[in-house]
This record gives sequence, structure tokens and C-alpha cells, in this order.
Amino acid sequence: MFCASHCKKLGPHGILEIMTPRKLNEKCAVLAIYAPYYDVARMAYYGLYSLQHRGQESSGIVTSDGRQFYSHLGQGLVSHVYQEEDLRLLHGHMAVGHNRYSTSGGNVQNHTQPIILPDINLSFAHNGNLPSTKALERFLDDHGIEYASSNDSAMMALAIGFYMDSGLSLPDAVDRCYPLFTGAFACVAMDDKQIVAFRDPCGIRPLSIATLDKGFVVASETCAFDTVGAGYLRDVQPGEMVIIDKHGLRSRQLIEPNLKLDIFELVYFARPDSLLLGRRVGEVRKAFGRRLAEEHNLRADIVIPMPDSAIPAAIGYAQAAGIPFDHGLIKNRYIHRTFIRPTAQLRQQDLQLKLNPIPEVIMGKNVVVVDDSIVRGTTTKKVVHMLHGAGARSVSVLISSPPVKYPDFYGIDTPKQVDLIAANLSVKK
Repeated sequence: MFCASHCKKLGPHGILEIMTPRKLNEKCAVLAIYAPYYDVARMAYYGLYSLQHRGQESSGIVTSDGRQFYSHLGQGLVSHVYQEEDLRLLHGHMAVGHNRYSTSGGNVQNHTQPIILPDINLSFAHNGNLPSTKALERFLDDHGIEYASSNDSAMMALAIGFYMDSGLSLPDAVDRCYPLFTGAFACVAMDDKQIVAFRDPCGIRPLSIATLDKGFVVASETCAFDTVGAGYLRDVQPGEMVIIDKHGLRSRQLIEPNLKLDIFELVYFARPDSLLLGRRVGEVRKAFGRRLAEEHNLRADIVIPMPDSAIPAAIGYAQAAGIPFDHGLIKNRYIHRTFIRPTAQLRQQDLQLKLNPIPEVIMGKNVVVVDDSIVRGTTTKKVVHMLHGAGARSVSVLISSPPVKYPDFYGIDTPKQVDLIAANLSVKK
């Protein structure tokens, strides 16, 4: 297993480069911990483990003891990237961590995070996407900073690092750079004294704060807090920067908030046990299902979910419609990403590698399948055929989210509009 801490180099401007080409995109998890007297490396490991659903391509932890940084970054799942001996070498009372998701873009070497600028003592992690980096590019060009091999996250770090190198503190550097960041960003950063966390003016990606005894945790989702024994305090507000150091936590509102949390966080991305906008995600999804029953109360024998994210919506629908609920499709929970394609003989069974129907639940029944969203529609079509093949008398598919008609440019890997089924077909009224 390749791990970056055993094979790394410093690229232009001291940015840590991972010497394995990967593809570029964003839908990630960030984590930060300020906790004297705690094993922050181990806490970061468990926090990132609980955020694994937000990124499976790579993971990284950077810690600080107030004098220097210690880092371990690698490709793959959290459980593969870190070993016991790796965590023992991550000293200090502060940590930032990152899980990365990537499915599209060119092959690059320096996109595993957190980003490190060692000469400036800056570590930076970003969840989101800047659709336009023109303002950042102009800034970096004007100051003679090379960024040709950098993605949007690395350019953000370079801009912050420039102001820190000019004598500003980390919070003041973020404040000065903030107008250059246009898009979706939930970020954590660390120097040798403090941690900062900040969100874009719309709060498109989630970011929350929890308390420890004499410490704080910041994470993309609140499910990480339960894992490390921290108590949820509040969300980082849109346009807000929080600063955490030996004096505690303080806040600086950088711009007027204009909350527009991405609905897909509630529909699909976030774990059901996380809190978003003060509500438990699983309960919100159940409410989606109940509303779906008000709009489409079908006559059926059984309601089954598309596992796993549609389970709460299917439960809500079944309860409101008065139809029995059961698990008619079983998901192989050990399937993540596979680059080994099946042979031509097995290609038609590819979906059953991930989903398998239970004939005893489906046989001879009118089945309602509840899914959280529909993108291309190709998987839905295969599932319907699979259920008919398992003996279903009829299959009706209900979707608990609005039609996905447009690509997302704020950190989600969605297809081009021509490939979105809802952009090309009408919804029957």
C-alpha cells in the first residue's frame, strides 16, 4: 500500500506534492482539532473515519506541537492510509484533516490535502469548489506567484500564505484573501499557534463546531463529534471565520450571510445522524418521504428503499401511505471504487455486484421503490428490470428530491446537462 508519508516531495512554493497521479474533483470532508492534553492525531483519525462517506480517494492529517508540523497523507480509504505507527509520529495539540473525493479532471500530483506551506507554517484544507478562479489568478500573477500546477484549493492556500509571509497573522491573512474566493468553500487552516475555520457567504457546504474539555473540534458534519466524544456547539455561519487558540474561540463575520445550503447535503451527502440547519438529517429525509406520500399515494403491497441514503425517505413514505416497508434490495457494503471492469460475459450483472434483490420480499407484489434522487436514470432502469426479474408484479419508482436538471459547479461531480435525464424528459403533471 503506497502512503505519501513514505514518498513525498516539496513542489513549487513548498507545497507538499503526492507522487501518485490522481484525478481532480471535490466533494470532501474537513476536520480540525485544538485540544491540549488530547491525542489529536488519533482523534483526527476517528473523526475522518466517520466522515469517510464524503471522500474515498485520499486522506491526510497534519498536526502541530506549536513548533513544527507533522504530516501523513496517502491514497485510499482512511483505514488503509493510516497505521498505528503513523499516528504515533503525529505529535502536537492541533490537527487538521481531510478526506478527498475525485472522479473527473486531469491527472495531477499535488491535490491530496491538507496542503502544507512549510516555510510559512500553514496547513490548509478545503471542501467545495471555486467555479471561477480569475480573481485568484490575477492576484497570484500580480505578486509573481507560480500556480500553474495548482488547483483552486492550492491557490487559496498560496494567497493566504502570501499575506502571512508579509507579516499578517493567519486570521488577518484569511480576512484579506476572502474577497478572492468565489464559489463554495468550507475551510480549516492551521499555523503554529491557532486554527481558523471559515465558510463562503452562502454556506453552501456544511461546517460545524463542537466543544471538548479545554478544546474544540470543527468538522464538515456533526457525526464526527459523536465519534471523538465532543459536544455539538453550533455551526460556522455563512461568511463567518472562527479562530481557536489558547484563549478559546472567537468569531469574525467577514461578510453578510446569505444562507443557501446545498439541498443535496440533506437529500444525499450527509449522514442521517448528522445535524444540518439544526435538524437531524434522517428525520428530514423521513419528512421528504411523508410529503411524497401526500403527492403520490400509490396502491402497492410493499415499499422498498434504494439503499442506503433513501432508507429514511422510504420509511417516511411507507408510514404516511400505510404500506408495509421492507428491504428488498441488499447493498454490498464492501463495494467502494473498483477499476477492474467485469468481462463482457459479466457486464450485465455489474449492478448486482452492488445491489441484489430478495425474491421472497418482491415475488408477486406491487412494489414501490423510493430513491433519493435520479441523475442519468441508467441505474434506475437496471433496478426496475432487476426487480421484475425477481418476480415483482409491478414496479413504481418515486424520487424524494426535485428533478436534477442542471450540473453542479460547487463541488459535486454531476454529469453534463445533456446526460441528466430530468433535463431531457418532462415530469408528468
